[in-house]
Amino acid sequence: MFLLFGFGSKRKHVGPGATRNCPRCHNTTQWARMKQYQQFTLFFVPVARWKRVEFEECGICGAAVSV
Repeated sequence: MFLLFGFGSKRKHVGPGATRNCPRCHNTTQWARMKQYQQFTLFFVPVARWKRVEFEECGICGAAVSV
């Protein structure tokens, strides 16, 4: 019997975020709104998702701020 399963975190781009000054790189840019979650897949189909977090990420250095 052959069984394919996976486990890991996924990030999804939701849309544009606010224009802000980054505390890490000190650049003023428009940030990207992202969702991140842990998921379990079985035969490449997501079965369960948990630890859902929504945040904004700096496009230059990758610093993140929770929304």
